[in-house]
Amino acid sequence: MSKRAAIGAAYWLHLAAAPTFAIMAMLTAVIGGGSMDALCSAAGASPLGGMVPMYLLMTAFHAAPWLKLIGSHARTSRKDWT
Repeated sequence: MSKRAAIGAAYWLHLAAAPTFAIMAMLTAVIGGGSMDALCSAAGASPLGGMVPMYLLMTAFHAAPWLKLIGSHARTSRKDWT
């Protein structure tokens, strides 16, 4: 694999994390977390117990590449208007 291809793959891979965790949160909320969700929520009395809040938190932590992408497009389009 060439260096350019590796950089391209890494670029798309880092954009894939946040949507993947968001989809996992939605599926877990709709379908149910099963035994792992029960285990996580039974471990403590935290309101953040369970798999859905964990996936949402992971989505937020991995949102930086999307925010950078949106910010770069906003700067580019703003230059077009001035």
